[in-house]
Amino acid sequence: MQWGPQRSHHDAVRRLQDSYRAIPAGAPVRLAKPTSNLFRVRGHSDAPGLDVSGLGGVLHVDPDRRIADVGGMCRYADLVAATLPHGLTPLVVPQLKTITLGGAVAGLGIESASFRNGLPHESVLELDVLIGTGEVVTTGPGDGLHSDLFRGFPNSYGTLGYATRLRIELEPVLPKVALRHVRFEDMRDLCEAVGQIMAQRSFDGERVDYLDGVVFSPTESYLTLGTCTRDGGPTSDYTGSQIYYRSIRQRRHDLLTTHDYLWRWDTDWFWCSRAFGAQHPVLRRLWPARLRRSDVYHKLVRLDRRLRISDRISGPQETVVQDVEIPLERTPEFLDWFGSHVPIEPLWLCPVRLRGEHRWPLYPLEPGRDYVNVGFWAGVPIAPGATDGAVNREIESAVSRTGGHKSLYSDSYYSRSEFDARYGGAAYAALKDRYDPDRRLLDLYEKAVRRR
Repeated sequence: MQWGPQRSHHDAVRRLQDSYRAIPAGAPVRLAKPTSNLFRVRGHSDAPGLDVSGLGGVLHVDPDRRIADVGGMCRYADLVAATLPHGLTPLVVPQLKTITLGGAVAGLGIESASFRNGLPHESVLELDVLIGTGEVVTTGPGDGLHSDLFRGFPNSYGTLGYATRLRIELEPVLPKVALRHVRFEDMRDLCEAVGQIMAQRSFDGERVDYLDGVVFSPTESYLTLGTCTRDGGPTSDYTGSQIYYRSIRQRRHDLLTTHDYLWRWDTDWFWCSRAFGAQHPVLRRLWPARLRRSDVYHKLVRLDRRLRISDRISGPQETVVQDVEIPLERTPEFLDWFGSHVPIEPLWLCPVRLRGEHRWPLYPLEPGRDYVNVGFWAGVPIAPGATDGAVNREIESAVSRTGGHKSLYSDSYYSRSEFDARYGGAAYAALKDRYDPDRRLLDLYEKAVRRR
């Protein structure tokens, strides 16, 4: 690590600690940052946020050892920009540019390398955390002094502390990614193919480096198989008039630069930009390319929630924005139920298997077991006589029936006992006692369910 970045980072951590000490006891503690990838509506607070200025940089990239040190607020877009010139990327690059490394570890990230590389926290080698006492402690894999915090930090969402520095593994990549879009008319056939690919890392004799999928209807779904390549052919560009998710239905094969592959979903926020008219050919030409990105759409969603514009136009809507992990063998059952009960299409599919044998108590996926992340993001009409949240509650029940788990970045409705049973309540309580004994930070249930 060079002296300049090290000194600057040291000063940034000191400012963070000073801002933490300045927050009155009993006032909520939150990060002062311009972007967020959370969808929970939370209460308003006039308390100052934590000063995270200076924690967003790449501190050092070591291409020989294939590791990088970054600040906790470093965006994946900035890290990828620093590692790609060395032919390296993080082992898992979440699909939106503004996701931070600290956020992906504390809140769980996922992407198309997850079927072989697991989740982002599994490639963390060292972690500095500002804990509830105001101290910064260093932890990592193994049996060190704070190894319990390392295991419990994923899915803690800032309620045990905030990452100030992460050291992560990197992996070699090639300049381009060749894609194959394989269509299925039955979800059971698709899931059988997923199991084969996860076991063999190949399909029809060709290597598979990246794997995700899209469900357009119960009888039309696709797996997209990505293979790193040096192919010299022309590449597609989905940052302009062309729209990536539409190409899945239109093309059997495609070729993208590795950079464009990693951010293929960001330009249109998967397919959600259509809600703002950004996919209409005329409006798309007028919409500046620099503003066709996920964080801009997210700000529009927050504005719409505050002003309730959509409700005035289309009637009351329930926001259904969720990612759930379902065991592979139960995924057809879940998708069958979803297709007959929830009017949302398309759906994103992202197979995942934990990379190692360790268990992570606050999000207890089973090592060695195959799962499929199912993502769905839209609004649905609130039926006459129904309450806002009814559809989300039905989905939570369906996830539980099929042995799955739900990410906590959006609205949740579990009872306290249900929540503790699903998200390591006993382990979390012990971590809270040790690392936030005065309860300066929010409780995970209060934050995720009661939206404090």
